[in-house]
Amino acid sequence: MTPGARVAAAISVLDAVRAGEAAEKALTGWARGARYAGSKDRAAVRDHVFDVLRRWRSCAALGGGDDGRHLMIGAMRSEGIDPHTIFTGDGHAPTALTEPERAGGHVPVGLDALDLPDWLWPHFETSLGASAEGAAEMLRHRAPVMLRVNLRRGTVADAQARLASEGIDTTTADIAKTALQAISGERKIAGSVAYAEGLVELQDGSSQAAMEALQITKGARVLDYCAGGGGKVLALAARADAAWYAHDIAPQRMNDLPARAKRAGVEVTRLEGDAIASAAPFDLVLCDAPCSGSGTWRRSPEAKWRLTPERLEDLTQTQYEILTRTAPRVADGGCLAYATCSVFNQENEAVVARFLQEHPSWRLGQQRTWPISGAGDGFCLAQLVRG
Repeated sequence: MTPGARVAAAISVLDAVRAGEAAEKALTGWARGARYAGSKDRAAVRDHVFDVLRRWRSCAALGGGDDGRHLMIGAMRSEGIDPHTIFTGDGHAPTALTEPERAGGHVPVGLDALDLPDWLWPHFETSLGASAEGAAEMLRHRAPVMLRVNLRRGTVADAQARLASEGIDTTTADIAKTALQAISGERKIAGSVAYAEGLVELQDGSSQAAMEALQITKGARVLDYCAGGGGKVLALAARADAAWYAHDIAPQRMNDLPARAKRAGVEVTRLEGDAIASAAPFDLVLCDAPCSGSGTWRRSPEAKWRLTPERLEDLTQTQYEILTRTAPRVADGGCLAYATCSVFNQENEAVVARFLQEHPSWRLGQQRTWPISGAGDGFCLAQLVRG
């Protein structure tokens, strides 16, 4: 595909997203109908779409409209590319720019420049203070590709050497002891031998750091209550010999966990329904609760445009209910770890404070937040202790 054809494909996907279709579904639908598109073409179209999703408002301002065509005009301008060179009408490229399109658009200012919905800005200001604008700016750009080295399979140096032999260059990252940041060859990771043999896993740096902050004693019983694909329980299991359990309200999310655990060299028992009660108590229960994901919007930028005040309020209630539901499953002297990938106080400090106020037998042990950075997403971890 030519550069113009890739832009035309991105326009069609963005129009589908604008009409309400999920971005991943729209991309899959386009790819199924474009059998001629190679892997590099699909990656390029995906990059166009996600770059716009991160910067929807500024692209709309620069392009003079918020349909797919004008968004891509704005995206070209934001990258210093004259859209006239792409919008030629030749072959499968978008039709040539009209005179209004040549003259349209303006430099984004205010929340257009920060690429945030109006209603969300007060949450950023309240939660992040002087760093709010910097956080919003970081969310406008691609996230780093971070790897976690599985120390059961080898050292950090071993992992770097193995990856380099497969054309994947990395650098160590101070955010966590096991963290590597990919600096080239990122698209080769999933097909690499180092990944297939469990030496490395894709995992954000802040998530790795938070798991390092949790104390695990030999032989402990540990439950990852909102496990999803199991990335966090696998990070914990790489550190110590213990009994590992995973649960998710949607069990199908854990379908890949057995294979991932085998690859990592650990055993994780999946628990569903009443099985948690019979397996309790646990020395550590990790609740990586459903949240706005505001700290991860570089990776899932569609979410910042889909989130509503009502949905945010519902999430905070769900988060509180998860804590109250899991607290009885923690052993005396054990830890209830509450985590989110949100930067909002409403989902972090406020939820913890409500739980402590209504459960006086619990106290706050440690609480830490990780800002959106060059090595990690926004993340919060609170360790709650009974007694």
